[in-house]
Amino acid sequence: MQTGDGFFRPVSRPSRDLGVLLARTLAAQGQLRVLDLMAGCGIRCLRYGLEAGAVEVWANDADADRLPLLRANLAALPSTTATQATVRTAQHLLAELALQRHHYELVDLDAFGCPTGLLAPALEAVSLGGVLYVASTDGRSATGHDREAAVRRFGAAARAHPASWELALRLQLGAIAQAAWALGRGVRPLFSFSEGRTFRTAVRLERVLAPGEERQLGLLAHCHGCGDQQVQSLLQLGRWQGCACAGGSPLAVSGPLWIGALQDCSCLASMAAAAQESPATLSLAGARLLARLKADPGLQARCWPTALIGRQLGQGPPPLGRLVEALRAAGYSASPSGVMLAQVRSDAPWAVILEIGRDLA
Repeated sequence: MQTGDGFFRPVSRPSRDLGVLLARTLAAQGQLRVLDLMAGCGIRCLRYGLEAGAVEVWANDADADRLPLLRANLAALPSTTATQATVRTAQHLLAELALQRHHYELVDLDAFGCPTGLLAPALEAVSLGGVLYVASTDGRSATGHDREAAVRRFGAAARAHPASWELALRLQLGAIAQAAWALGRGVRPLFSFSEGRTFRTAVRLERVLAPGEERQLGLLAHCHGCGDQQVQSLLQLGRWQGCACAGGSPLAVSGPLWIGALQDCSCLASMAAAAQESPATLSLAGARLLARLKADPGLQARCWPTALIGRQLGQGPPPLGRLVEALRAAGYSASPSGVMLAQVRSDAPWAVILEIGRDLA
């Protein structure tokens, strides 16, 4: 492979690993056609063809200077793989595909900045049961550091939150879901993760919405005073409950955003099985990421750093593993966050989490 002077980051290999494993699971179900809207140097397309068995790979980039590089790299694919390299803006290419009614089992949208404006046309290019794999580098607006930009780009409020990476992913998922619903389709999140710079989400496009799917869009509130968090679905909005601050600290409310599961454990298990068949596909960092995501479906949107728990108690942070075990023993769901390290996810009341944390210390 030639990287040329195109955009290439070796540290992004875990995200490419998971994309390839996801593509292999799609190829196992039938033909795999891949459209990469922002291909860069073409490494993802090359891997989709060589490692995932794609029968068709289309590499596109808006930079005309990259066309020779894309063609050179795609030449390494076997003759049985149909290849195409183009240099167009994603908007123009997606408009053409919509007119031609071309669809792909995997559409890769690895955007620089926020790709919200491309979500609807990109979803129209995904075949039913296919996957849209989205990346965004817009961290400031989605993590609550640029509230005006969050309103412009997501039509949502984004407030500072202790689980900021997860907040960004849930806002991104909410935008994807609303774009799919507007097309009359449903969505199923397969996995979501971030390293703090890029926010990545893979979503399966379903023919219709699952029963109650609209209930997965809601609001997430956080109290910066006592640390409590609350979640409400847009379909069941009511008054926020009082917290330990007794009204002394206003709630920071974010949303609308996705409040349902972040990961599909069955899909991740299939990806892990595909990795065992071809161990070279998965780097050590990618294996660690996959294991973390498998252990945390992300069903509860309430997530706290153990350091915040320690600060609320005026002591050091409680041990994460023991905190999870104690919460489960008390009858609550709990897991270490797969999105951010040293964070606990639970449906337990905040007072119970603090009490158990104090006992552990």
